[in-house]
Amino acid sequence: MSVDTATVRKIASLARIAITEEEAARIAPELDNIMGWIEQLGEVDVTGIEPMTAVIPNHLRLRDDVVTDGGVRDAVLSNAPQAEHGFFTVPKVIE
Repeated sequence: MSVDTATVRKIASLARIAITEEEAARIAPELDNIMGWIEQLGEVDVTGIEPMTAVIPNHLRLRDDVVTDGGVRDAVLSNAPQAEHGFFTVPKVIE
């Protein structure tokens, strides 16, 4: 696929980017070069290669999905303005 200035102007128009003729003439060979690289990548034989999401081994450390009380009730309540019997104490808002 060859990218010419008309194609560059069309792409710029679709992207709503204003470019001059000189810019289109400068960008066309760059895009043509990029398209050439993409065509070369398409020729690489990837048969038997597993798709991957990262170039380095990356394993997420996940904890078990277990419901707990957190075990930090006293630490949480220490920030409360007022606590009583292990609960937050709030002023009565409904009569």
